[in-house]
Formats: sequence, structure tokens, C-alpha cells
Amino acid sequence: MKIKRQKQAKKTLSFYKYNFNFREPYQILIDGTFCQAALKNKIQIKEQMPKYLMGEVHLCTTNCALKELETLGKELYGAKIILQRYQVRNCQHFKNPISASECLLSMLEDKNPHHYFVATQDFKLTTGLKKIPGVPLLYIVLNTIVLDKPSQRSLDHVQALQLGELVSPAQQQSLQSLKAEQGIVQKDGERQGKKRKRKPHNPNPLSCLKKKKKKNSGPTPPRKKTEEGEKRTRSRHKKHTTQGEHIGSTASTALIQNS
Repeated sequence: MKIKRQKQAKKTLSFYKYNFNFREPYQILIDGTFCQAALKNKIQIKEQMPKYLMGEVHLCTTNCALKELETLGKELYGAKIILQRYQVRNCQHFKNPISASECLLSMLEDKNPHHYFVATQDFKLTTGLKKIPGVPLLYIVLNTIVLDKPSQRSLDHVQALQLGELVSPAQQQSLQSLKAEQGIVQKDGERQGKKRKRKPHNPNPLSCLKKKKKKNSGPTPPRKKTEEGEKRTRSRHKKHTTQGEHIGSTASTALIQNS
């Protein structure tokens, strides 16, 4: 059973590595519910988490998650001590703390840009996290840590990438690096690259030619007006025959007369 669980975790990790650019050390956000479940089931999170994920991990939490455990009282004192050992990531609710579930959701934003894993036993939080693509979920079942399968939202996002409807973060980084090399990265509507100076060009040789003057053939003679009652006479144009045609015509008339 342990080997099967390890294979499934390896398969899920490769999915997030190749499709969402997850890399070691893995950053794992932990809330109080996960620490309480680990305490009850005698799970050493700091020791077992790197073995299960087969890589280096950074365990972290937020100030709101710690404040929530303080308000819940002595029942969760042990979970609070465990959670205090981890790194505290800065959130936007330092002055006005909110619930741990809302705080963790705000840390992930819309596309989980910092590549966080989330370890929680809160059902309300997990339903909200499954709506965000590329969020690996960890929880405790039967004294063991389990990495949940990719959510349907993550699968749909990957399918859209494969069909060319979206651009992956890795592709966006490569595009930005290419734009930076070419000097066409824009910031605040301006170009980062150097402005190219326009070189002076020679004028078009055709535009330098003098305009040809049109030859005036003289004014056209006005047409003769015919008086009333007179018929209009047509002017016939005689055909100009060539010398060869004139000789041929005289010879043919001579042959007709002789016959």
C-alpha cells in the first residue's frame, strides 16, 4: 500500500512540474487543522513531508492562521506550538487578521503564482482551492499524508493549454525573455529598447525629372453652321492608294478589255 501511494504521489508531482512549473524546494502552506490532525495521529510533519514528496520542502504559514489558533483556546495549544516552528509568510491582513481559510485563499490569488502546496483538513478551504488551477492539496488520512489528485479545474486548464487556447507561465517567460533581447518589452506604455534613428534617404529619382510639356496642336476649327433649309453635305475622304495597288488595278482593267 505504501509503494502504491508513493507511485501515485510521484505521478501527481510530475503533473504539476511539467504543466505548472513547480520546482524544489516545495513551499507548503499549513494551517492549524492540519497540525491538529498530525498531532492526533502522531505524524512528524517536518520528517515525513520531504520523504513523501521526494524532495526538499519549506514549511510555512501565515499570521492569520496563528492568530486563529490563539483565539480558539487551550484545545489547540499543541497545534499552535507546532505551527509556530514554521516560517511565517507576509499576508495583507497583518493589522486586521481574518480567518485562516480566507487568508490562504488570498495568498494563492487567481493562478497560484508562487507555486504553493496547501496542507489542510478544512473542507470549506479545499472546495475553494479546487477552483484555482495548479494548487496541490495535502491532507491526512489513516495516519498518513496524502497528496490529492489534480482537480478538474487544473485538468481543464492543461487541456486548454494543449489546444493552444491559453499560454503557459513557462511560455510567457520565454516570450518576455525574447522581447527583452529584441528590446521590445513595454513598461507603462513605453519601449525599453533604444529608439532607432532615422537615416536620411536619397530622394526618389523619378520625382527629380522635369515635367514634359504637352504640344499644342492649335485651336480646333469651329464647325460650320448650316442655315435653315439647307441640307448638310457630308465630306468624303478619298482613299490614298499605294503605287503597287494602282499598277495592279490598271493591269486588271486591261485584261478585261482584251477579253
